[in-house]
Amino acid sequence: MNINTAKGPDLEELPGIGPSLAQEIIEYRQRNGPFSSIEDLLNVSGIGPAKLEQIRDLIAVR
Repeated sequence: MNINTAKGPDLEELPGIGPSLAQEIIEYRQRNGPFSSIEDLLNVSGIGPAKLEQIRDLIAVR
């Protein structure tokens, strides 16, 4: 899943990502532009190293 184009319901399909965290990802993207790397997700409030590792293999940045 491309985290730069995924919509809320798509993001919610990822393990550990609920509606509020999906919204945080979308709002971060709107404020800062597209993610340039998967690690940029660590800048989103609510996503730490453990959560990133949980979804790393399911996401991409294109």
